[in-house]
Amino acid sequence: MFYIICGTNRPGSRSMEISELVKPYYEKNFKSVEVINLEDLNLNQLNNNSYGDGEKPKAVTEAIEKLNSAEGILVVCPEYNGSMPGALKYFIDFWSYPKTFEYRPVGFIGLGGAFGGLRPVEHLQQVFGYRNAFILPNRVFIQNVWNILKEGKITDQTVSDLLVEQSEKFYKFVSGLNEQKLSANTFGN
Repeated sequence: MFYIICGTNRPGSRSMEISELVKPYYEKNFKSVEVINLEDLNLNQLNNNSYGDGEKPKAVTEAIEKLNSAEGILVVCPEYNGSMPGALKYFIDFWSYPKTFEYRPVGFIGLGGAFGGLRPVEHLQQVFGYRNAFILPNRVFIQNVWNILKEGKITDQTVSDLLVEQSEKFYKFVSGLNEQKLSANTFGN
């Protein structure tokens, strides 16, 4: 299963629109694709259990279990105050190490203003790189997203082409890692 993470818990977010928009691109190559929407995880119920063994909400536990066996993970991340949304970082802090991260193929779509979410994607690359994930080099940055995302469609052909290209390259990336038995689900097999 391939997972797309909507990197914000903001209701009605553009990140969710982009997540749903790119899902069919990934469904062309991956067997199954699911969007994990942070809005559905009730992160406010975690009550400081992120660094201990406290009980987590069922939705959070289920999402982490899914990610622990993901073929690949695509994070669609908006820029909030020069970085990723706090909800996304908080969610990531609950993930299992090394199982969720190590040798897991991961890619990124950034969205925002003039820099198209460059800063949060760079911060995410630091986190995932530190945790030994395999990072797809083909990132997509959607500049001034409010001007080119209209009624659930990308109005800029270049951005649309980049999103399709990213999905195709991500599949090749995952396939190559699997072939060499390097990805999280095939390592050592």
